[in-house]
Amino acid sequence: MGQHKSHSTEVDVGVLQGSVLGPLLFAVYCSPIADVIAHHGVQYHQYADDTRLHLAMCTNNTPAGLSVLAECTTDVRQWYLQNSLQLNPDKSEALIVGTTNQLCAVTSSMSSVSVTGVDLPVADDIKVLGVVLDQHLSFHKHVSAVAQSYNYHAQAI
Repeated sequence: MGQHKSHSTEVDVGVLQGSVLGPLLFAVYCSPIADVIAHHGVQYHQYADDTRLHLAMCTNNTPAGLSVLAECTTDVRQWYLQNSLQLNPDKSEALIVGTTNQLCAVTSSMSSVSVTGVDLPVADDIKVLGVVLDQHLSFHKHVSAVAQSYNYHAQAI
């Protein structure tokens, strides 16, 4: 500022926080993870730094499906580590979706899902981009959450 100058520091990696290019460059940097996930036959979607894995399983091959999911998440974690990123299993969630009979058959023998060696409890519902998904995809919990938010804001007005 004026005739005063701060010390300069060389930065080898990264983008300035708040940069317009930040989200785009992050998406480009993380795009190879798609090949790692696809190699396992697992479906996925990504939004910003959030990656969701989806795996269709039948009740008679649940252990095989869970094994594929565990291998996939281990490979994803390895890719992240090799590329100076970190997969945080503490922020991970597992949801099993199906009919009542399918859920009874699966959840009676399984209470957690292994992700990178960490056992995640199976949740009754999860929030994805603001939408609450439950095990039956009924949207009852989402509608209740929206109604509750509406009532709160209506009373605030």
